[in-house]
Formats: sequence, structure tokens, C-alpha cells
Amino acid sequence: MEQEEVYNKTAEEEKRLILNKYRQIVRIAKITDPKKKAQMRKAFNFAVDAHKDMRRKSGEPYIMHPLEVAYITAKDIGLKGTSIISALLHDVVEDTDYTVEDIDVMFGSSVANIVDGLTKISGMFVQSESMQAENFRKILLTLADDVRVILIKLADRLHNMRTLDSMPHHKQMKITSETSMLYAPLAHRLGLFSVKSELEDLVLKYQNLAAYNMINAKLSETHADRLKFIKNFIKPIKKKLDKEQIEYTIKFRDKSISSIWNKMQTKKIDFDDIYDLFAIRIILKSEINREKLDCWRTYSVVTENYIPKHDRFRDWISVPKANGYEAVHTTLMSDTGRWVEVQIRTERMDDIAERGFAAHWKYKGSVKTDVGLDDWLTRIRELLQSPDSDALDFLDQFKLNLFSSEIYVFTPNGELKTMSKRSKVIDFAYAIHSEVGNKAIGAKINNQLVPLNKTLKSGDQIEILTSNKQKVKEEWIMWAFTARAKSQIKQALNHQNKDKIEKGKGIVKDLCTNLELNCNEAFSRSFMKFIGTSNSDILYKQFADNKLKKEDIDEFVKFNKEQSGWRRYLSNPFSRKVKTPESTILSDEIQRKLLRKPEGLFLSKKYDKSYTTIAQCCQPIPGDDVIGFIEKDETISIHRTTCQDASDLMSRYGNNVIKVKWRDKGQLQFLTGIKMYGNDTFGMMKEISNVLTGVLEVNIRSFSITTHDNLFEGTASIYVNDSQQLQKIIGELQKINGLEKIYRID
Repeated sequence: MEQEEVYNKTAEEEKRLILNKYRQIVRIAKITDPKKKAQMRKAFNFAVDAHKDMRRKSGEPYIMHPLEVAYITAKDIGLKGTSIISALLHDVVEDTDYTVEDIDVMFGSSVANIVDGLTKISGMFVQSESMQAENFRKILLTLADDVRVILIKLADRLHNMRTLDSMPHHKQMKITSETSMLYAPLAHRLGLFSVKSELEDLVLKYQNLAAYNMINAKLSETHADRLKFIKNFIKPIKKKLDKEQIEYTIKFRDKSISSIWNKMQTKKIDFDDIYDLFAIRIILKSEINREKLDCWRTYSVVTENYIPKHDRFRDWISVPKANGYEAVHTTLMSDTGRWVEVQIRTERMDDIAERGFAAHWKYKGSVKTDVGLDDWLTRIRELLQSPDSDALDFLDQFKLNLFSSEIYVFTPNGELKTMSKRSKVIDFAYAIHSEVGNKAIGAKINNQLVPLNKTLKSGDQIEILTSNKQKVKEEWIMWAFTARAKSQIKQALNHQNKDKIEKGKGIVKDLCTNLELNCNEAFSRSFMKFIGTSNSDILYKQFADNKLKKEDIDEFVKFNKEQSGWRRYLSNPFSRKVKTPESTILSDEIQRKLLRKPEGLFLSKKYDKSYTTIAQCCQPIPGDDVIGFIEKDETISIHRTTCQDASDLMSRYGNNVIKVKWRDKGQLQFLTGIKMYGNDTFGMMKEISNVLTGVLEVNIRSFSITTHDNLFEGTASIYVNDSQQLQKIIGELQKINGLEKIYRID
């Protein structure tokens, strides 16, 4: 059924809906300034008029989207007037004939700058290799002026994720991949816990609905038991806190569905084996100058009643996380033999934990907790100012700043510095100053001499040794981990080697002309891979230094001629290799069977099925949820929707995602594998094989078991028709007594 048929509100009902949503925003915002209130109403009226003839895919009036974004901006992120006005207007320039200049005239430069930052890239970037990367870079460029752009963009993404049902499947996969790779980590980095958790849960819902529904149902089933347990657990704590006259509230929150699923996947455990399904929060009403004292008093109270697990203690009050998070975490043993995580924080800390960077503005100046965020924003601004204009390279470097965990190190004067967990000495040198990095020759860590590629550990005290004679080395790029260091090393190398690089480019161009080669970007990447470098400047410098010559290109051409046709490889170094008939890889087997029976896969008529390939990274079989991705050589690779490689591709090249679906199931059998763990009981192997061959009538290709310490680990290669049959097999095997874990392997 089409969405337009489902949506059937009258014009009068729509009008009431729109007005009610606006009134909710006004109530939450609590704006007292009459001028700001008038401007907000003006923005609302203007947005309603600008979008009056527009509808969303769901059929509802388009104005509901900016209203919902403004609502999230106010309620979940805690922003006020200018931000709410910008949220109401954020799609006007993109979707109507109004310009940024019009917004500037009517609502002022602050609103205009935010709206401009939120407006997607238009035709001028159509030729870009990755439209998404360029678009994301443009949004981040506004960080140099106003971080509110990013916060509103996160609100926009959250509402789009909430309303993803009306989008076709391949579009859902594109949007969820972007969200998983960039927006959820960005929300985490800015301290927006509730936004980050909801984004990740929605990603799981659309990428793996079965897992999402299973965990959601389990949480609902066990909710009453958890509530009863928590009530008994906190009873003695409340009694003691009341006696100590500590003002508090106690809350509990279930672990997010996505984090439960990630734990199940990482540790290969069932839902019932996860002990920390929830955390109890003790939130204190405390004056800022007494916060630490009150938190430690409360910690003393809870550990009087229950024994703490020492390796699970976390003190983020003395040294807050880089995103500003502050709390004391401890895990306690309950009277029933169950471990329970308890988090202790003040109302201010709780506000920052939920609303992140936006909440810092409320307390800025009263307490120094936002240094980590300020430092991170400074690093991003420096990265944005880099002369390197490659958007995908920028995206990779930016993600380094999102995903890396933090360690804490000290300068010789005892100043605390937050660094990425995998940072080296060279990263620390550039974190101090670019000139310190450029002149660094080594360091002393805890008074011991170390080289520039030494990995840092939390608690290290570091002194950088410098020399005016030092020159930046090319290998430093490989040593450095942080985006800041890599960017500044590139700048220094470019400055040092500018003439040589230009000379090298000329040499390569002449050689390509003489050899009649198409020296495009694909050629450069494949040749760099051949000689063992990932930096084009190093490539050109080696030609200028006569370290690389014509003979090296000749050797490269000869090598690729021997590898199934060098001209095809040079035009696309990532194109599909020809497989031998003897290949036993599952993806190759499915590939061959699809060539014989291409109607088993549904694909839009405008695409040629003969150019489809089964991705080896995830090896989908009929019945799996899949998407298609158009590669650079125009072949279409088929991935599982849960495949991490596919997610990475979709987050970069979302316009290359197409709709693909298995049409024919049960007609052909495919080889796949299952892994089993359990207790080494007598006759276990016989019982497993009886279930597979006798009950389920499954053809087994191979079956092996290894045992140690009364435990066994088994692997079976079996033939199945589709993923539904595989799930049925796993379900039947799970009924065997002593068989603890079973899961699919590729």
C-alpha cells in the first residue's frame, strides 16, 4: 500500500497538527525575550508558507519535518532561540527559490550562516568522486564559526531516521550507513548520549530487524523482573543516603538495544548471558563547589552496602572524558549474586551527559569541564584549514578524531593533555605546536629516551627533543595516527618538496605519453599499491630523485598483463578478478550458479545481471537481506545489509546503492558454515550429525570437532537452500543438551 493512501488527514486536521507542534516547541524553549519570540513566530510563518505545497514521502505536509527538527533541537539538545529559528528554516534555501541572502535580510547573519551550513551542496559538486564526503565537509566547515550547525544537523538526521519507513530499502541502507559511520559517532563525540543511542538503535532496526525485534521483545518480557530487582537493590542505598541528608534522585535506564546486540556479537553470547542490561544512576542535587565531595560521599555510601568490582571502577570526575562527560562508575555485587553498574553524578553532570556540548554553554565559566571539547573542535578546525582538498581523505582523517579512544598524558610541566589511544610521540609533538613537530628528533618519556614512533601510554610524561637542523621525514606520515599530525606533516612535506613534486609529475606525464598509457587516478592508485606507497607526493618525489624510472612502469605493465589483462586493470585496479573453475569459495560458487540461473536475483531492468558479483567480504546467500553497490568498473557487487564493508562504501558513495533482492529460493544449494561451542559430553558429535542428517536431512561436506578441558569447539560445512533454512538448522541444534553457542560463519 502506498504511503499517500495511508495518510488521510484533512486540511483542518493538518493545520491543528502543525500549530500544536509549534506550541510544543515554544513551551520547551521557554524564551522570555519578546523580540526573540516574535522572530521565532515570524520564522514559523515563513517556513509554513515556503513549504506550503510540499509533501514528504509519507504524505504528510513537509513543514512537519522542520518543526520536528526544531523540536529535537529544543528538547533533546537543549538549544534556544537562534538555533530553533535556524532549524525551522534549515530546508528553505535547499527546497525553495529563497536564497541565503534572503534569510540574512529577514532573520540576520547568524541564522543565515547556520542555514547556509545546513544547505546541501548543489550542482557545482556533481563531478565529485563522493558527493557525501563533499557535503559533510561543507557542513563541518561551519565549525570554524558556529558549532550549532552540527547540532542541528544531528537533529535533522535523527528525525530522518525516525521516519525512514517511507523510503525504499536501498535508500534506507544508504542513510543508515551514513548514520552508523559518521552521525552516531559525531553525536557521541559531542556528548549527546540520548541522540547517539537512538541513532544506533534505529540503524540496527533497519539493517537487522530480526535482531532488533528479538532484543526489544526480551527487554519487554524481563522488564517487571528488573524493576523488582532494582527496587530491592536500592532500598538500603536510599536509607543510608537519607540518613546522610544527601539530596538525590535515583533513575535506571536499560542498555540500548544496539549496545546489547554489539555485546552479543563481540562476545558470542546470548541475551540471557549479559549481566549489565541496565545501569542505576544516582543523581545528586549539589552546589558546583561541592560536587566532587558529594559524589565521593555517595560512593562511600553505596560501597558500604555492596562490595565493588575493582577492575570496573571509573573516575571521570577527576579527569572528565574528552567529550565533557563526568561521573563515577562502579560495579557492585548484589545480595542475589548479580553484578550491578551504578553511576554517580550531579544534576549538572547529568545534563551534560544527556545534552553534551549544548549543555556546556549553560555552565561555561562556572566550572572548567569543556577543555576536551574545545581542544577537539580546535583540531577539527585545523584539519578543515588544510590545503589538502581531497574530500574522501578529509573524511578518513575526520573519522580518526571520532572513533579513537582517549588516553591522558602530561607535559614536562605537569599539564594534562588528552590524546587518541594509538598516538605516537610524533602525534604529541604536533599536538604541542606545528613547529615543535617539524623540528622533533626524539623524546623523553618518563626520563627515558625514545624515538618519534614510540606509542604513548596513559599517564606518560613526555618531553619533546628538537633541533633546528631537523627536516620533516616522509616516514612520519606512516608513524602518525592523529589527523592533526598527518595534516601538518603533509603541509610541511609539500612545502619542502614542492619543486621536486612538480618535476616528478612532469616526468610521469611524459612517460605515460611515450608509453601510451592513460595515467588517471585509478592508474596512480594501482601503481602506488604496486610500489608500496599510499602517498602520491612520495611517488612523484621518487621519480624526481631518480629512485623510480621508466623501467618500473614497464615492470608494472608487464605484471598486470600477466594478471588477466593489464589495460582493464589500469582502468580500474579494483575490478573483479577472473576465478578458476576449481575455486571453492562460497561467493564464487554462488557466482557460478547465478550465471547459469540469473533470474534468481531481482535487479532493475536498466542494470545488466551478467555484471553482478557476490561480495567475498560477507558472502550472502539466497534469503539474506542484500543491497547492490555499483563499483567503479560498473560491475554490481551484492552485499549483506549487515556487511561492514558495504556500510563503509554506502557512507561514502550513497548514490551508487541500488535495489537488489533474491527472487528464487530453495532451487539451488549453497555451501555455508556453522560454528558450535559446548560441553564435551559423550556422544555429542553423533547427536549433532544425527540432527543434521537424520532430522533435517542436511548434506554435510565436512565436520570437525576439537576438545580441551571438557569443552568442545566444532565447525561444520553444510549445504543449504537459503538463509531461512540455515536459521532453522541453528534453531534445531540449539535444542541439543550441552550445546551452548551456535552461529553462522563465512
